[in-house]
Amino acid sequence: MTLGIVAALHEEIADLLAEMAPGARVESIGMRDYHVGKLHGHDCVIVLARIGKVAAAATTTALIHRFDVDEIVFTGLAGGLAHGLSVGDVVIADTLVQHDMDASPLFPRYEIPLLGCATFGTAPALRDALVQAARDWLTDEMAAQVSSTWRDEWQTGTPRVHVGQIASGDRFVSSAQEVDRLRNALPEALAVEMEGAAVAQVCHEYGIPFAVMRTLSDAADDAAHVDFARFLREVASRYSHGILHRFLTAKAA
Repeated sequence: MTLGIVAALHEEIADLLAEMAPGARVESIGMRDYHVGKLHGHDCVIVLARIGKVAAAATTTALIHRFDVDEIVFTGLAGGLAHGLSVGDVVIADTLVQHDMDASPLFPRYEIPLLGCATFGTAPALRDALVQAARDWLTDEMAAQVSSTWRDEWQTGTPRVHVGQIASGDRFVSSAQEVDRLRNALPEALAVEMEGAAVAQVCHEYGIPFAVMRTLSDAADDAAHVDFARFLREVASRYSHGILHRFLTAKAA
């Protein structure tokens, strides 16, 4: 079994790449470096997809065709949509939807033309394993690996794990008006980002199990300013590494 691990930003996989480095090889395809090797006893291919749905889809297709991966996990950041979420919470997708897909009136809004569906479900076994790994890491290790400064700035107590819908689109959502629009249009969506639903569509078409995990860098009901670059470097990178380490260790047990 070979696992593909994908992210949109380098910091989200940097620690994983460092762990894999001894003995790993790198193959360059389509302006992307695919790092092939073993991670905690598992055959893995780790790759930086870059930002956006096209980048994510192209990368996912190469993982399937060139590297014959059996399953894929996408890790990274997202913005919160649902009320009650906090910076530092983790959202793990059960379904994904492209919030900017609109081929109406030929097809219903959000439906992918000629596929007959608007949402794509993640693989239950992968999803549940990620949920458990995230809960275990947040409970046992997060406080030691993420600075108390950030935990004080969040002012939200202990970060939580949520399971639900994630919306993806080729647009960075940064205004309250856009958040309100998405909430009204997609009331089930917990978080918004720019890649996951594209990965989901490709995996659906090729029959590859997949999961998507996102750390919230901002929350729709949180007025506090978050330094995105610092959050990515000091918090999100440690979430991705820590949770996927727990995930892979549990799979090997």
